[in-house]
Amino acid sequence: MAPSDPASTLIAATRIDGLGGRLLAMANAKALADTFGYRFGFTWSRRGAAEKVFHSVEAVDRIFSPDFIERHWLGEKIKTSGFGILDEAVLAGRSLGEVAKERKLRGWICDDLRILRHYRGEPTQLVGQAATLRSFDYSTAVKEAIAKADESRFPSPMAALHLRSGDIVHGRYRASLVYARKVIPATLARAIVSELSRLGMATLLIGQHRATLDYLKAETGAMLTGDFGADAFADETLKAFFEMALMARCRRIHAGLSIYAEIASLMGDVPLMPSSSLYDAPQSAGIILNELKNHEADYDPREAAFGYQSAFLAIEQTASPGQAREVLEKARALDRDNDAYALKIASAYFRERDYASGEAVLKSVVTRQFQARRKIPVTIMRLLGEMLSHRYPYATDFEFFFAAGEAGYPYAAACSAWILQETAADRERAVAMAHRAVKAAPADPIVRKVRQRIVQGKRPRSGLIAKARWRIAWLRGLGAR
Repeated sequence: MAPSDPASTLIAATRIDGLGGRLLAMANAKALADTFGYRFGFTWSRRGAAEKVFHSVEAVDRIFSPDFIERHWLGEKIKTSGFGILDEAVLAGRSLGEVAKERKLRGWICDDLRILRHYRGEPTQLVGQAATLRSFDYSTAVKEAIAKADESRFPSPMAALHLRSGDIVHGRYRASLVYARKVIPATLARAIVSELSRLGMATLLIGQHRATLDYLKAETGAMLTGDFGADAFADETLKAFFEMALMARCRRIHAGLSIYAEIASLMGDVPLMPSSSLYDAPQSAGIILNELKNHEADYDPREAAFGYQSAFLAIEQTASPGQAREVLEKARALDRDNDAYALKIASAYFRERDYASGEAVLKSVVTRQFQARRKIPVTIMRLLGEMLSHRYPYATDFEFFFAAGEAGYPYAAACSAWILQETAADRERAVAMAHRAVKAAPADPIVRKVRQRIVQGKRPRSGLIAKARWRIAWLRGLGAR
């Protein structure tokens, strides 16, 4: 078929994150391709998410059948310059095939997991996600894992409770806060199991932290996927398919914003329920804090710390700064390496204009991190300026850091300079704030290093000449010290 023919337009899923994200992107892309009469393709590599200890993605031929691979696999990656990005504006506009022809594109990359929400055509014409997902032709091993789950017999009506943990509770993303909504805290599980029992349903617990699952089973009587044979799977990917298929056979699935749970929901056409369907945010916070008051020592420290984090996020906008610090201090005592807690504690002090106390918290963390790795930005500064999921997780704290910096507190000013450089592209104000930090503590080597880094400018992401100029600015800064 000629490349200029609109019918040859390719809708491609190219995500490289975990199993759930890849499968959902593929279901979306194929649903749109089938709806419009275009071709569907996908990339698949074993290069998974950043924290491989929490994500296992096998090679493509371990997941899909040879025929499915032959028809749809585009390789481990594709040259993206030949594709447009399928987003809300593109999907709501003219024919994708016509636009691709005009722009001489092979097709469109469809990696937005919520893209189908923007479909504006006749709803009855849209090929459904669930039907599309079930049409995927998996490998023999995956089919056998799904079949084994389908053979399982529940002793009573069952609801699945997905306690996602992994990198959000135990890994690097526990400091981001932005992903916390993907998780139902283990410290809320006891109450959910009790409520489901009152509604006449037993609970199937699915999670990633075995010690926590075993504890909750002993305390609540809930069942685990291991009770139905999950532990027989040495391969983590096959176990994942087994567990998703098992969840798909439940009456309902309770989960956070988990793509893994969403795939299970689509597999079985069963309702996916957020924890808010049982408890609103203040209720959840109260339940979690009461559970930790009575049972904190029974939980893994990071699971308990995440419980406090969840409670804090639920009440952050309504609690007093003192109440917020009380919860955050308990979390920090359990997870000292999580900069989110120190950052939010400092911000809570700044909200009350207790700049000295907030500055002391910042100085302690920044000094420790700089001594361990003598480079700017230190970890807590990088966290402040990092964009995740198209937003800055700590944006609501920026104005309080700026106020403390402008009041003459050097570490607050140093962090503010970094925020301004990374998030506002306000070079003049960033440099002024860096100078303010040095003026407040002229002999401090850390704030002087921060000023040098700010004067050097924001590091370019691409361009050999731009990177060379940035490097020269750094060398000049060394000579000017």
